[in-house]
Amino acid sequence: MNDPRRLEQANDNAAAFWLGQARAHGWQTHVGDALTAVRCARTPDDQHRVLITRSYAEPRLVEAELADLMTVWSTGCFTLEDPYGSLDLTGLGAVRMPVMPVMVREPGSLGRDGRALPYVWDAPGGGSLTVDEVVDGDALADAEHVVVDGFPQPARQPWKRGEAVPPRLLHDRGCRVWLGRLDGTPAGACLTYDDGRATGVYWLATLPSARGRGVARAVMETALTAVRPDRPATLVATAAGEPLYRRLGFTDQGRTCWWTRTAPADRAQP
Repeated sequence: MNDPRRLEQANDNAAAFWLGQARAHGWQTHVGDALTAVRCARTPDDQHRVLITRSYAEPRLVEAELADLMTVWSTGCFTLEDPYGSLDLTGLGAVRMPVMPVMVREPGSLGRDGRALPYVWDAPGGGSLTVDEVVDGDALADAEHVVVDGFPQPARQPWKRGEAVPPRLLHDRGCRVWLGRLDGTPAGACLTYDDGRATGVYWLATLPSARGRGVARAVMETALTAVRPDRPATLVATAAGEPLYRRLGFTDQGRTCWWTRTAPADRAQP
């Protein structure tokens, strides 16, 4: 059964994750009653990020707040997540994308508590699979490369070190990065964010050459075990990742509607 409290925890964690990104990159932010926005500004065409965090009685007021903010920020492209599904951003030149489930795993052990990192498995098909926490710049670069190419993040390709996941993120107490290796070669990665109430999982990725070898599950199990298993875990599921998340005990708490504009408004209209 959907729990509004859990959905709000997931929303708040996503907002905290993106505010952490903003601090690491030096980006502007805006926090309103119902939304959190980050002015991603690596390039002039970078997509600003907006997350709706609370239910709203008047969608038009949220849409007006967003339109005003885009004027102030000279927003060209943006991506918005609306887990309440009542906004209509076609007037801002945005396109509605398929909805995705917001999922939460209730607190509880996966049975690996007390094991020392790195975790080691026998990979399906042979070979050794290890997962460890990233603690230095070179390992962070390996994890970032996996995320950019494996998630993937087309806007960050070709990969450039530090552009998607800057080293300053390792100094954010809430953010941790996890790297899986097959026979010593980087194969999978994810980020987690602990905001004090929940642990969010972000950008879980496996390189195409390593898929079907249990990498994603190993990375997820390591992260969920090592980062406060006594708190709920939250994520937004892609179609590819949803079956794994359900096997790990995640359940739907809502469906989030994504809106995206990939060109400035004056070029977005047909």
